[in-house]
Amino acid sequence: MPKRTDIHKVLIIGSGPIIIGQACEFDYSGTQACKALRNEGYEIVLVNSNPATIMTDPGMADHTYIEPLTVDSLEKVIQKERPDALLPNLGGQTALNLSIALDEAGILSKYNVKVIGVDLEAIKRGEDRITFKETMKQLGVPMAKSEPCYSLEEAEKIANEFGYPVVLRPAYTMGGTGGGIVYNVEELREVCSRGLDASMIHQVLVEECVIGWEELELEIVRDATGKKITVCFIENVDPMGVHTGDSFCVAPMLTVPESVQKRLQDYAYRIVEGVGIIGGGNVQFAHNPVDDRIIVIEINPRTSRSSALASKATGFPIASVSTRLAAGLDLKDIPYWRDGSLDLYTPSGDYVVVKFARWAFEKFAQAKDHLGTQMKAVGEVMSIGKNFKEAFQKAIRSLEIGRSGLGCVKKFEKLSAEELRTKIITPNSERFFQIYEALKKGVTVDEIVKLTKITRYFIEQMAELAVLELELAKHDFDALSDDLLIQAKRDGFSDKYLGNLFKVPEKQIRDRRTALGVTAVFCAVPVSGVENAAYYYSTYAENAKDEVPVSANKKIMILGGGPNRIGQGIEFDYTCVHAAFALRDAGYESIMVNCNPETVSTDYDTSNKLYFEPLTVEDVLAIYEKEKPEGVIVQFGGQTPLNIAQQLKDAGVNILGTQPEGIRLAEDREYFRERMIALGIPQPESGISHSLEEAVALGRRIGYPVMVRPSFVLGGRGMAVIHDEETLKRYAVEAIQVSPEYPMLIDRFLDNAIETEVDALSDGTDTFVATVMEHIELAGIHSGDSACVLPPVTIPQKHLDTIERYAAAIAKDFKVDGILNVQFAVCHDKVYIIEANPRASRTVPLVAKITGVPLARIATGLMLGKKLTDYTPQLQRKCKNYYGVKEAVFPFNMFPEVDPVLGPEMRATGEVLGIADSFELAYFKSQKAANAPLPLEGAALISVNRREREFLLPIVQKLHELGFKLYATEGTAKFLDEYSIPNTIVNKLGEGRPDVSDMIKNHALQLIINTPKDRSEKLDDSYIRMMAIQQKIAYMTTIAAAKATVAGIAAARSNAILPKSLQEYQAGK
Repeated sequence: MPKRTDIHKVLIIGSGPIIIGQACEFDYSGTQACKALRNEGYEIVLVNSNPATIMTDPGMADHTYIEPLTVDSLEKVIQKERPDALLPNLGGQTALNLSIALDEAGILSKYNVKVIGVDLEAIKRGEDRITFKETMKQLGVPMAKSEPCYSLEEAEKIANEFGYPVVLRPAYTMGGTGGGIVYNVEELREVCSRGLDASMIHQVLVEECVIGWEELELEIVRDATGKKITVCFIENVDPMGVHTGDSFCVAPMLTVPESVQKRLQDYAYRIVEGVGIIGGGNVQFAHNPVDDRIIVIEINPRTSRSSALASKATGFPIASVSTRLAAGLDLKDIPYWRDGSLDLYTPSGDYVVVKFARWAFEKFAQAKDHLGTQMKAVGEVMSIGKNFKEAFQKAIRSLEIGRSGLGCVKKFEKLSAEELRTKIITPNSERFFQIYEALKKGVTVDEIVKLTKITRYFIEQMAELAVLELELAKHDFDALSDDLLIQAKRDGFSDKYLGNLFKVPEKQIRDRRTALGVTAVFCAVPVSGVENAAYYYSTYAENAKDEVPVSANKKIMILGGGPNRIGQGIEFDYTCVHAAFALRDAGYESIMVNCNPETVSTDYDTSNKLYFEPLTVEDVLAIYEKEKPEGVIVQFGGQTPLNIAQQLKDAGVNILGTQPEGIRLAEDREYFRERMIALGIPQPESGISHSLEEAVALGRRIGYPVMVRPSFVLGGRGMAVIHDEETLKRYAVEAIQVSPEYPMLIDRFLDNAIETEVDALSDGTDTFVATVMEHIELAGIHSGDSACVLPPVTIPQKHLDTIERYAAAIAKDFKVDGILNVQFAVCHDKVYIIEANPRASRTVPLVAKITGVPLARIATGLMLGKKLTDYTPQLQRKCKNYYGVKEAVFPFNMFPEVDPVLGPEMRATGEVLGIADSFELAYFKSQKAANAPLPLEGAALISVNRREREFLLPIVQKLHELGFKLYATEGTAKFLDEYSIPNTIVNKLGEGRPDVSDMIKNHALQLIINTPKDRSEKLDDSYIRMMAIQQKIAYMTTIAAAKATVAGIAAARSNAILPKSLQEYQAGK
């Protein structure tokens, strides 16, 4: 069927900020959709609130709206742009829910917008738990026993009938948000009330518990003619009870009989037909291997997290194909490398893919490391090998958790077999490392299968690895037989891991195996749906033949960022993608190396060649030796490539741009301090300590509060503001543990300072500062967590000039060739340097979008030898009549036990952007985009610590003027009374009823300003902040944020907010 001619302009809704349960896989799918529609000749209107993604770059769509993802914002865009069609199924759950809301509000019919790619009624059949159940019954597809509930009373009644444990699944949510397995009535009340709040329609399904069954997924694509194909069969290694986003999984299915796979496919085809999906859909099943019963768990009638994995695992670009099907094409119209057209597609490939999740429990000290039906992972890696053992070991070393294999984890080596048995019963982020250690200590495969319900095959494979490791450990490296070394490489053991095992340098392992002729060969994963495309993976498997041709073109290799994690996210992928585009434009063959299946950098057509490989010295050197590029770019992938840059250079790799030594010296706090003194750039008084005694002496000399940090960190790992000696002593022991080989830096903490940062370009001689970003939170809160505004609004020009001058001096001194980020603090009318990073930072996409300066592309050109003067026309800042406010988005709703107070260690998973003609409106929009809309009226609770009350007065005066009813806790109420500001005193917890918690639960408050208490105050008030999150009440934990909030509310009450595209802003319209 030819493409549709009744539509010309298509609206795509993005997925918004990166959150747990909805990460950059939707950036990848949405970007594919934009490319596919543009190739078919359609005009694209994109709405997304996420500035970090390549999707919201002005070149990706014709009209890019970085706006809050709300019904009213979208209606304004639709009213202005008048699209013919809406493609709703490529922006995750966010886009689906918004599409349904737009339809139900009559907005789509009012403006004659057709929905393509999915039937909205079909979405309801897949998402509404009652309709889904009825649909499955009609289709003859078995389900778990379940009943929907709309209240706690109903939930209790159903659970009593089924018997505990039961599973709670809220409707219209993602990442298992609000759901969970409950074992008693008390847990049911807690989880169900959370689930009812999380559900768009206040509905939760109470379901019989099938914990311990196998969890299996199929990725299906269907076209308008009803033709269906199975793209991928995915087997979760973790059994039912662990969310699929947290579960370790493999493709193809390795232990599921062909007959069971056929039954699953039959059920999946009935479901996608019955639901009426056009494009990609994901169906999840549970299978009981004991009685062979199969039940359907859920369907995602959209591209999902698993779609990204399935796409990368098979070379089938699901989002791109789904978009073309939505535009009217059929599967038979799209090419297929093996059999001619996609209607003949079947999964093939002589390799195994492993996906392993990446968590961030270390960022949330109070969070329980326990995996259940609510997703906790912040990212994932994918690896490809010729067999399970090889793929599994590659996945582990891709994780960026300081481990090059399954063993040698000191904290588990210390444990007895009995202690390990206890630990593996409960799913947790370390479970497979614990299982491996248990196997080494003699716990049997039978015992582990019984305790974990993990399929025997996977435990047997791990046991074989453990037996081989124990055999290897019996020998000195010099006495090790060649056969054993060869076997270790075939089973996926890395050079680094073997080096640790034999206590020899990694290079010694590499040299010996190379002398034996044991080197990686490379195989191809062909791409479906396009002509002549593939990407590549390495293997040490016996008899494997190299399938990857090498061209004579001039080439550059880019090292990507690895898995998403807090502190290093999609922003680094954005920069790597732009580097690939810039290299192509400059006539180079670009070679990308990355292991993250969710990203645009691992899309088959981003670079000329993609190697889906771990970012380790061994894996990168193997590609380098094969391809022989002119150089390697390491400064765009965050900390991941920087960690191996020096070793690569020592091995003969030509590093482009700023050299590893320069990057390392900037991160060496002691050296950095000396250089700043030499350059005459002020910095807070500081010192270096290598021991507890030195730390205590320094604290006394500098005076409290102090900022402490270990060397070489990203995302503020291990940083803290410390107010007394006792806390410093406790921290010193932990910090030295964070980075044992490096000392700890102690700075005077600049209290009440405005923090700023710049992204700058340098060619070694000249430096260009794109803009100065002004943080809204004061110094002491990690830059990744702080809201910030650009251009700055309160910093005097003299300080802006000083900041630019200091940045240029630092760039020259550190011989920066490419990009750098420098952070400053303005305190008592003086500019202080905080730190400099001669690499791309997470703010690059934000600055590029607001200023219109393509930082990553220009930085790539500078690394290739160009000068800043070659880019004069592109170095014109466009943000002359508008402001951008970035706001961070946090996962506190997934960790209800964690106090949401911010500090120097980063906790945000993603970010949003508000753009407007004034700072105040931009801030208001940023809060709305972060799903924390500011109230225009109502009641506000004020509870501020003694130290900060002096800054509170103008804020409460303005709130009073705006008509807000003010409530205050005892100390703050006394302060307000002194200045005759009307308020009502409210009890804190334990001071009598009714108290603050009663007010929050009764929805009597619309705004909470609550700064963390001083140590001298008698009651901890973290519960106020935690309850504010649970009840979705706007809350501020800093005076600076409270000040911006009040200004934003005032501006929004007196100004209409009209949408404007990024292209219009940049053109000065």
